Amino acid sequence: MPLPTPTLTTARLRLRPFAESDSDDLYALQSDAHVLRYWDSPPWTDRAQGERFLATCRRMEEEASGTRLVIERATDSAFLGWCTLARWEPAHRRATLGYILAEAAWGHGYTTEAARALLQWAFDTLDLHRVQAEVDTRNPASARVLEKLGFRHEGTLREDCVVDGVVSDSWIYGLLRPDWGAAAG
Repeated sequence: MPLPTPTLTTARLRLRPFAESDSDDLYALQSDAHVLRYWDSPPWTDRAQGERFLATCRRMEEEASGTRLVIERATDSAFLGWCTLARWEPAHRRATLGYILAEAAWGHGYTTEAARALLQWAFDTLDLHRVQAEVDTRNPASARVLEKLGFRHEGTLREDCVVDGVVSDSWIYGLLRPDWGAAAG
């Protein structure tokens, strides 16, 4: 059974399904080496990667394995980035949170606001018990976002990522339903 991609609104943002018209903004974001420096894959160099990304979004919905949402500013519909709830496992009631925003959107609280809306939807709709997130240890700003949302640091994966020859460690963060209830309430 498919998992329909939601449209969510917050005070400043609209989170919505990807559309073909997002391809230029998506490519600009995913090909930015500075933005992607802590990501688990290298910057895009081919526009066909965007087509594959959009196809994966559709497949995630069809297979009910997760959702990816565009993050846009409510006032002008500017594309800020995207967030995802992936690897949904209904039997274990868990999923993985991810997000990426364009550099111009950093430092405004958009990531926290978008992730909070996605998490609320996920806990309400998917009956989750646990959400996990991984953060490159060189990216403390992303770790702070997770901590604001109630995630707890659970450990470090040593040298678990190699992107363009650069080896890096990742912090693992977890958020349990009771912690979310306390953080959201």
